[in-house]
Amino acid sequence: MEKIVSLAKQRGFVYPGSEIYGGLANSWDFGPLGVELKNNLRDCWWRRFAQSRDDMVGLDAAVLMNSKTWEASGHIQNFTDPLVECKKCHTRYRADQINDERCANCGAQEFTAPRQFNLLFKTAIGPVEAKGAEVFLRPEIAQSMFVNFKNVLDTARLRLPFGIASVGKAFRNEITPGNFIFRTLEFDLMEFEYFIEEKDWQKWFDYWLREQQGWLADLGFAKKNLRVREHEANERSHYSKRTADIEYNTPFGWKEMFGLAYRADYDLKSHMETSGQDMRYTDPETGEKFIPHVIEPTFGLTRLLLAVLLESYREDGERVYLSFLPKLAPYKAAVFPLLKNKPELVKKARAIYDDLRQSYLVAWDERGNIGKRYYSQDQIGTPFTFTIDFETLDNDTVTVRDRDTAKQERVAVREINKYLENKLSD
Repeated sequence: MEKIVSLAKQRGFVYPGSEIYGGLANSWDFGPLGVELKNNLRDCWWRRFAQSRDDMVGLDAAVLMNSKTWEASGHIQNFTDPLVECKKCHTRYRADQINDERCANCGAQEFTAPRQFNLLFKTAIGPVEAKGAEVFLRPEIAQSMFVNFKNVLDTARLRLPFGIASVGKAFRNEITPGNFIFRTLEFDLMEFEYFIEEKDWQKWFDYWLREQQGWLADLGFAKKNLRVREHEANERSHYSKRTADIEYNTPFGWKEMFGLAYRADYDLKSHMETSGQDMRYTDPETGEKFIPHVIEPTFGLTRLLLAVLLESYREDGERVYLSFLPKLAPYKAAVFPLLKNKPELVKKARAIYDDLRQSYLVAWDERGNIGKRYYSQDQIGTPFTFTIDFETLDNDTVTVRDRDTAKQERVAVREINKYLENKLSD
């Protein structure tokens, strides 16, 4: 884990938040490579679960919502964690985070009795805080999809079963154990609410669990590092009738990466009762009106990024590389002139680079010797490097090096785009 954190900062994937001011606990900023990796994961998810399906539509909703939303959803009443405090040093912990009944900060063994604290981040609209101006940063992105259920239904003219997909930030004011970007105060979620008839809930629950696992397989995750864990009744959220987690084997234990919940008709029914708006679906064949039930697959984007870094990290002797799938890698390729003091090599390399970057994010590097440049690109997970050497000037071919195998071959300049296109489609 220490190697991943160090590499992430050194190579521009993840920086500590507000670092020049001593940082802010459990906040992190995604650097130039981190934002590309995160966007590639997000776009891959969106293409698979939203754009490629005819039973799914998208929604990009506001972070701030009317506070009645969170009353209806039960978050104001139920969204809490048990908090204890060390009587000696006053460090606070979630009650389930105390190991061996000792304070991790000072070693003392006396704690206050657990008390519940609400995880909602509270703020106010306007210059003066007053009753009625209070709003909350959303703790989940699901409620916007429930609140907009009728809008989507009326405008997209969908039939059950169908889903509404969304990607965005969520915020939770919780005491976290750290572990880098695994659990933070703000984080990115990708999820959809899949609306169904009650009688079909088990079928769709099993279907979406397979789909979540299938996507992880397509992303290259090893089966040995994944497992499914069913929640006990006392673990489930107030809205859930069945919950399962897909957990990843992190250096700090098995931890939830994706979740799957059967929310029944809890949310639509609650919003219908609170708002007075009709949230029922009308069956076009029978004319029957009813409140649909919901299966909710949730994908933690921030957690997934960490898992991809962990899963991709490789050490081969002194060589360190990130074995990203080419479609996920921040840079798809790098272009090197063999020597930067040879204008004819630089000119030819620059022409190839300018051509490639019309279609791909491509790195340019002319610093130092070729070995150090390979080492640098390996560490950031660039799958292919094209070196323009003296043979290029003779026969218009370049040296292509594969990141994972370090093997090299010659490819004609005119074939470079097709070469990359084929590799990225694998």
